[in-house]
Amino acid sequence: MTTRDGTEDERPEPHPEPGLDAVMGERRRLVNIAYRLLGSLAEAEDAVQETYIRWYALSPRQRDAVETPGAWLTTVVSRVCLNVLGSARVRRETYVGEWLPEPLPDRTEWLGGRPDGAAPDPADRVTLDESVDLALMVVLDAMTPAERIAFILHDVFRYSFAEVAEVVGRTPAACRQLASSARRRVREARPSPTSPPQHAYVVRDFKRAWEARDIEALIGLLDPGATAIADGGGLALTFLDPIEGGERIAHAWAELARLRHASTTLLERTVNGRPGLVSQEDGVTVTVFAFDVTKDARIRHIWVMRNPEKLRAWTVG
Repeated sequence: MTTRDGTEDERPEPHPEPGLDAVMGERRRLVNIAYRLLGSLAEAEDAVQETYIRWYALSPRQRDAVETPGAWLTTVVSRVCLNVLGSARVRRETYVGEWLPEPLPDRTEWLGGRPDGAAPDPADRVTLDESVDLALMVVLDAMTPAERIAFILHDVFRYSFAEVAEVVGRTPAACRQLASSARRRVREARPSPTSPPQHAYVVRDFKRAWEARDIEALIGLLDPGATAIADGGGLALTFLDPIEGGERIAHAWAELARLRHASTTLLERTVNGRPGLVSQEDGVTVTVFAFDVTKDARIRHIWVMRNPEKLRAWTVG
């Protein structure tokens, strides 16, 4: 830039403040990151909202000084999520029964809703892929907050360890170790996940055997050491303690079929990017079932979501 006296001003040209569209265009990516970090769509949306509040709390000069708004927003939303994860374990001590990540429907369905009944914003959708597989989300929930953030930001979203270090307040080398530890946890918990087509066949066979109350067929589809876990949050009737063992689960599911109301419909639906089942009463989703299937075509885990607060995405839009 040339000054009035004809000399060159060495101060850098101020870059224009990013417009509203550019900044809000980051929203979907931020929601995707926050959901994977928190396992709750409601908490993810709150974290993203808090991030935008902080962005617009900056003065115009401060916003102008941010070279890459997307990177700034990612760092802030990740730090917000880190704080939420730190307090989540304390909150869950008073949670009624088991806590499970919030299940998400197929990407063609809108997630979330608005109090005024307006259509949800496409930016509020979470992209479903293997990184939101409920089996993986359950493993992530057992990690430390720092491990979870290192794994998600680096292994899923491909941020450098230097960028991860900015979030968790540790050295890049320490973040590398955190991600390595997280990967080891994933490998140990999921040594042999099945392919989506095989997964679908097993879930479909399970549905048929369940509806027929065929206990022997159910036992044949379940791993002998299978576990079923339900989350009602104290807001819906369900079993509070995990059911251990394939035979016990088969008998429990046969009893569920016997008690099922005439208006109940069991549907095949995509749950967090994997084939699952949905139970509806009078057209309203009341239960979502997710499955972990091994390569030998046995069901190793069943997750049952009954908490209505975690089923918003299935009942709105």
